[in-house]
Amino acid sequence: MIDGKRVLAVIPARGGSKGLPGKNIRPLCGVPLVGWPIRAALQSRYVDRVLVSTDSPEIAEVAKSQGAEVPFLRPDELAGDCAPTAPVLLHTLDWCRQHGESYDYLVLLEPTSPLTEATDVDKALEMLFGAREAQAIVGVADVDVHHPVYCAVINEHGMLAPYQGGDFAAMPRRQDIPDVYYFDGTLYISKVEALREKGGFYHDRTLPYVVPKWKALDVDTLTDFICVEAVMQRREELKSL
Repeated sequence: MIDGKRVLAVIPARGGSKGLPGKNIRPLCGVPLVGWPIRAALQSRYVDRVLVSTDSPEIAEVAKSQGAEVPFLRPDELAGDCAPTAPVLLHTLDWCRQHGESYDYLVLLEPTSPLTEATDVDKALEMLFGAREAQAIVGVADVDVHHPVYCAVINEHGMLAPYQGGDFAAMPRRQDIPDVYYFDGTLYISKVEALREKGGFYHDRTLPYVVPKWKALDVDTLTDFICVEAVMQRREELKSL
């Protein structure tokens, strides 16, 4: 709980990964990928319950071995490639409500962002709780070298042209451009009432939780997995920078 408000952590882990088959149970530094967000949620000061929503009996067993609860298997209509996340979360909340459990905040942690830690969950919850007008908070990272000002398109003549129009000579200096952030998937938190009303985490009352670039790495391919594993092995060193 955070000041008497109950917090539910939900970790969605579908069985049909195409980019990296079986990735949710693939060992990352000796821990199944799905185990990292489970650990972050279990170690949080504020999370009251940790549920994994999956359609896979195999993932369910692995998740249970890591300390999460998997009290149901996700229905087929919420397990397809194109199934959005919000209905999965609402299905979980509805299941809890049907079984006498209600929550004030929902924390969404993705197995594909295994570098998110309990300290991130707690700091983000504290930020959201302390901001009177905010209803949600999501992880973001600085675009840095990939700022859209310096991006290009290939035009109809097969030539490079500035993404934002104009000409290359008019591009500003780096110190003259504003910071730009991208949604990195590290964490999502919302007041449950707002999640039901808005149907998602992104709206005009969403706060940013800014993370360092190394922590924003996610796992969709084998290349991603190899990179994240290397970072995981040296993350204590990275924290000291």
